[in-house]
Amino acid sequence: MSTIETRRLNCGMDLLVERMDGVRSAGLSWLVAGGSAREPQSKEGLGAMWSELLFRGAGSRDARAHADAMDRLGASRDANVQTFFMKIGGVMLGERVVDALPLFTDMVLAPAMDEASIEPVRDLCVQSIEALADDPHERVMLLARQMHAPEPINRSGMGRIETLEALTREDLQTEWRQSALPDGSAIGVAGDVDVNAIEAKLNDLLSGWSGAANEVAWGEPKSRGYHHEDDDTSQVHIAVAHDAPKESDSDALLERVVIAALSGGMSGRLFTEVREKRGLVYSVNASYGASRDFGRVAAYAGTTPERAQETLEVLIAELRRLTATGDGGVTQSEFDRAIVGMKSKLVMSGESTSARASSLTTDWFRLGRARTLDEIADAIDAVTLTQVNDYVARRGLGEITVATVGPAALTTSLD
Repeated sequence: MSTIETRRLNCGMDLLVERMDGVRSAGLSWLVAGGSAREPQSKEGLGAMWSELLFRGAGSRDARAHADAMDRLGASRDANVQTFFMKIGGVMLGERVVDALPLFTDMVLAPAMDEASIEPVRDLCVQSIEALADDPHERVMLLARQMHAPEPINRSGMGRIETLEALTREDLQTEWRQSALPDGSAIGVAGDVDVNAIEAKLNDLLSGWSGAANEVAWGEPKSRGYHHEDDDTSQVHIAVAHDAPKESDSDALLERVVIAALSGGMSGRLFTEVREKRGLVYSVNASYGASRDFGRVAAYAGTTPERAQETLEVLIAELRRLTATGDGGVTQSEFDRAIVGMKSKLVMSGESTSARASSLTTDWFRLGRARTLDEIADAIDAVTLTQVNDYVARRGLGEITVATVGPAALTTSLD
């Protein structure tokens, strides 16, 4: 059985370490307080550029020297902007974690962000936005998010072309220094590691780093309801978003079971009702995402213009069946498949040190503590069909948001 140790570093940042028996690798996940929701509106896209610039030189090393040093340690690495954080990740042999920590801390404390790197990175970020013209699936999901969630947590993380083009090197450096602060950030390490050695090394490397990140405030969503974007294609992309429990809510696990029954692959209710029985779509699914202070379900369907209207109606009807106003409680077979699927995903994630490190920091933010795999598995095992259907009987969707991308707008009633 693995155990998780949480230490408060001298700089004020939390360190979460899970020693995993039977593995030789180690995963690292560092949440730095610099997500898209923290960006000034006039500087959206900071995180998108940071996610590239952090690997283009840090500390005393230029981009090539820093990459070579990582490669000599066999450390893979990545960075991506999330809603509330910039996430820096790495995977390496457990015995090399302590040696790799100076390279990761340089990225956070002293990223070069040199002038020569700014324009190539800006071009990459602008190209990513322009590429959305050829990805209507991604566009419809971003549109649903933008209209369903309140500002600033409704942002894509990609920024906007006009703000990206206005960002200067000074903006990037100054905003990073003001965002990348220890109190409000966390680092998780999982695998073949020694917590005491990691703690000692980080306390040495992060000496003198101080400050607390600001909390993100938001208000009401600016506009839910129906939103359409014209696209002269032979397909129609449909997204439906509705409210769901936040991660700390006791109903969060029950919502996961409901969504697993609704969209658990080819046996899921959406696949069966929308695709198999009616032949309306080529793709349909739903997912549940929850954070510390909010939760959301997003459903997607891809179809043809001729079938789009019926697809939308059936999709919304199936979502509403799993509420107090519907008659579609979860069946025993759906429940059994959902639980098996959730346990399978849990087991598979438990075999990845990278996934475990990420889970440590995700739990830290969403719940205020990290959970072991055994704790999560026990919670899943304790769920009963009666509990799930009692939840369904009082479950509500809130004010629904519908977004479509295609050649013509659809008709919908969201009352």
